[in-house]
Amino acid sequence: MKKIFLFLLSFWFFTSCSIDPVTGKRTFNLIPEEQEMKMGREYDPQISAMYGVYDDKELQNYVAGIVEKLGKVSHRSKIPYKARVMDSPVVNAFAIPGGYVYVTRGILAYLEDEAALAGVMGHEIGHVAARHSVEQMSQAQLLQIGLGLGAALSETFAQYAGIAQQGLGLLFLKFGRDDEREADRLGVEYATRIGYDTHSMAEFFTVLDRMSSANGPGLPDFLSTHPNPRERVARVGQLTEEWEKKINASEYVKNRDAYLDHINGLVFGNDPRQGFVENNVFYHPGLKFQFPTPAGWKVNNLPTQVQMVAEKQAAAIIFKLDEAKTPAAAADVFIQNNKLRVESRKTLKVHGAPAVELTGIVAGARDTIKVMSYFIRGAQGVYNFVGYSSPTGFTAYAPVFRKTMSGLRRLSDRDKLNRQPLRVHIRALPRAMTLKQALKHFKVPAGKMEEHFLLNSSVKPDQKLNRGYRIKVVF
Repeated sequence: MKKIFLFLLSFWFFTSCSIDPVTGKRTFNLIPEEQEMKMGREYDPQISAMYGVYDDKELQNYVAGIVEKLGKVSHRSKIPYKARVMDSPVVNAFAIPGGYVYVTRGILAYLEDEAALAGVMGHEIGHVAARHSVEQMSQAQLLQIGLGLGAALSETFAQYAGIAQQGLGLLFLKFGRDDEREADRLGVEYATRIGYDTHSMAEFFTVLDRMSSANGPGLPDFLSTHPNPRERVARVGQLTEEWEKKINASEYVKNRDAYLDHINGLVFGNDPRQGFVENNVFYHPGLKFQFPTPAGWKVNNLPTQVQMVAEKQAAAIIFKLDEAKTPAAAADVFIQNNKLRVESRKTLKVHGAPAVELTGIVAGARDTIKVMSYFIRGAQGVYNFVGYSSPTGFTAYAPVFRKTMSGLRRLSDRDKLNRQPLRVHIRALPRAMTLKQALKHFKVPAGKMEEHFLLNSSVKPDQKLNRGYRIKVVF
């Protein structure tokens, strides 16, 4: 019997192997290409809704054009690669199965030229071409461990985040060193094949090495999802030399001016128009509301929701806009969808607006949580707060939940309503000077100098620059 089982297991493993498009070798994979494409089509709208697509059609088309060219020279050139510039200040780029490649506006601010962008996007296409994600997922299925969220939300409560667990898990995949080295090699190869000088890609890794990782509970940054950049600088430089000799083109370009033209006016850092926290109060100028946030909690502001997470992730509050027409209707749907065992339900008013307060228990497959939820009529629909913790911790957190939820009110402060984001501006030097002198000329505060050195990483602070040289200045 044992021999038969081992034979069947070996047969199943062998038939589950496929040919790696890059190496030509057999690799373990349970996910056929058709299913991979379907996954991409399903997860892309969720990712776009969760993190937001940057509102700049010209910039979107520019990045998409580069990705399309890279895809055509990849080892899976028949995939219709699609690019998205995400409206996030986090420095990152990532890809999901099916050829969807994402880059944040946060990373675009720090790239110095088009060649660096091509190298980074080529790296992500490399992960897709080599099927790194689906191979990892196949191994996870074999071990029956799943992907997991890797974020602040528990498995039971993941549904309230508004995105499929497996889809969100794709964003947090950490590839092994061999996969990352292969993606680096493929990124250099693909970008070089279409004429770029990928020394810029190595220079960007130097910038990453000088940046600190500041992970929140949402989209992780580049440093948390990729290996130590210091180890990769020399390797990418060496790969660039090797591929340039192999291809032997007449020239390799960086296209710095074209790149700077496209990021001129790019929003830098958090965009206050989409909400911001100041002195433990969350303000949303666009929707004209505000509410207090718990002191010491991490706040993650996403286009579809605001997440507030307590220390050690012992409790959390999620705020979002509900599609229901009335607070009562929203409460009814919430109870039904989440199989809430209601402990209390009452109607009340929050700063004059009709509202419903619910408390109850949600029992999941692995854990049980206790919930307090407010449904409040607002100008745009029904505002929904959901606070949750373990049943044993609920008594301690209930006053915190109630203070935040009952604190929702209309925003009327003109200073908050008129708050504008910082932007990247491209400025030409009026005369020959160093970068340090140029930044002083453009009135960059002393405390922002180091940040601007990173933004203008292709030159050294004391390097003499010619008249007309263009630099990035944030204001």
